[in-house]
Amino acid sequence: MTSLPTGNSTLRMRVWRALRTTGCGVLRDGVYLLPAQAPRAPALAEAESEVKAAGGFAMTVELNIRTAAQLDHIRKLFDRSNEYGALVARIGAAKAALQRLGKRKADTLVQRLRRAFEELVEIDFYPGHAHLQAKEAMAALERATQSLSSAGEPHPSKAKVRRLDPSRYRDRTWATRKDLWVDRLASVWLIRRFIDRGAKFVWIDRPRDRPKGSIGFDFDGAQFTHVDGRVTYEVLLTSFGLEDDPALASIGHAVHFLDVGGIPVADARGLETMLRGIQARTRNDDARALEAMKVFDLLYSAYAHAKAA
Repeated sequence: MTSLPTGNSTLRMRVWRALRTTGCGVLRDGVYLLPAQAPRAPALAEAESEVKAAGGFAMTVELNIRTAAQLDHIRKLFDRSNEYGALVARIGAAKAALQRLGKRKADTLVQRLRRAFEELVEIDFYPGHAHLQAKEAMAALERATQSLSSAGEPHPSKAKVRRLDPSRYRDRTWATRKDLWVDRLASVWLIRRFIDRGAKFVWIDRPRDRPKGSIGFDFDGAQFTHVDGRVTYEVLLTSFGLEDDPALASIGHAVHFLDVGGIPVADARGLETMLRGIQARTRNDDARALEAMKVFDLLYSAYAHAKAA
């Protein structure tokens, strides 16, 4: 419960915004409700202190709900259906505009909508069908965005993966498709760190643009590409005898899940978030590959340390 000094409009607005971010329900003017377990419940104490310091009145009390009817009334105060509806409309507009926006702007927009969805979920204390609709719409948008990244994705080859002599693949030029994403980023890291430390990379628009004498990877017709159920990173592991390294294999599981789906991997979404952050802050594939190298270095160290422990 709050009662603010009438002349202090700045304080009134600041307190209102603070309470709004907590997801409070409004019982009546000056009386706000919030479940005790709400993530942002501590903000109530902060608002109370600020109101009192300004000469107003504020009190935090525990509400004792006695009947099912009372509980039903209280829950209605936290109904987020309209907010989910507005978000779903934004998601729908974004999905319709993906092709026009292009990959970079689309990624930025999707990240913004994902944050908006997660913020709404955080203050949705009694989720219902509207939450499920927004969740499904968000997933559909992310799938559609992923299809922009996967344009030109290689088709699985039936060729047999053969063990190769690493000494024949040193100080070479390696070529892959532009607009690097998870499988190509991981493969670039693997090549540079474990296969060809002197590797040079070129990013091509089409397979036929591959420079003469270069080694192609992750496109149809490339020497290293998807084979049966394996993505390019996994094919490289097998080709150069690296599949027995548990840390490299663990990274491979996450890359596989993010690239083509399959068995969920706990760390995959964290890896995806980091790579999307790299996409948002870099302007070309050279910078993207350089930043991703750091991420995969850290991921490899974490897996290797966990295995040793």
